[in-house]
Amino acid sequence: MKDISWMTYIMLILASYRLTHLIVFDKITEFIRKPFVKKVKVETDDGVKTKEVPTSMFGYLLKCYWCAGVWSAVLLGGAYLLFPRITFVVILILSIAGGQSIIETFVGVNIKKVDYYSELKKKD
Repeated sequence: MKDISWMTYIMLILASYRLTHLIVFDKITEFIRKPFVKKVKVETDDGVKTKEVPTSMFGYLLKCYWCAGVWSAVLLGGAYLLFPRITFVVILILSIAGGQSIIETFVGVNIKKVDYYSELKKKD
């Protein structure tokens, strides 16, 4: 088996993270998930809400972050071991996007905290 450097390993983790997020959450891939889910109305304490429920095992795979994450890792890791030169380009792009999205999430949460604390201070 081929040795994988720590940098490649980190890139594979970030690429797998981004590919998983793309499959499960992003609007751009909604057309892939749509045939495998149905909308159901659920009563909660806050009123009636609409929830997407998988209609098949494949639908569950497309809606489950943990499931899609395992298959993303299998796909990217296996492809890298079999076709390292070709797959590296995809891994590079996805890992950059994955790292960026983690940073953006961190920054976005902290900006919301700053705004929240600013509003609290104004009320005092």
